[in-house]
Amino acid sequence: MSSSSSATTPPVTATREYAERLGLPWWAWPAGLAVAGLLATELWMGATGVRSWLPFVLLIPAVLVALCWLGRIRVAVRDGELRVDDARLPVRYVADVVPLDAAGRREVLGVGSDPLAFVVQRPWIGGAVQVVLDDPADPTPFWVVSTRHPVELATAILAARDAA
Repeated sequence: MSSSSSATTPPVTATREYAERLGLPWWAWPAGLAVAGLLATELWMGATGVRSWLPFVLLIPAVLVALCWLGRIRVAVRDGELRVDDARLPVRYVADVVPLDAAGRREVLGVGSDPLAFVVQRPWIGGAVQVVLDDPADPTPFWVVSTRHPVELATAILAARDAA
């Protein structure tokens, strides 16, 4: 019986998958709704009839949609690719990955940054990774991607590269 249970156990792979959604911090939601409510109230005070309730009907859902849109970006390492939103990078083109804290990200994206770099940055997320590329056909020297877990993402990218 033990031999049949070991046959159903999935094999352990060397690659580590990673997935993260770059959502907004919790406090952005009440702050955004408060700003929308305050603006709607200001418009409501100066109008009568339909124009008095229309700001509430339009502004609050618009802010909710905007907040959802701001937190839509997903970062994943799977199937031999680094996926950032709809961009795909096969890990075979990765030369190195450098985890960055907030100061490191500022330095990489500062005055001396390369204008051809691919950057997905969310200011409310402190960490990032710099993915240095080794693809002679691509003019992009590196990617900089925001992440809450830079070391884990860097480890997953390098593990996927080494497994490929």
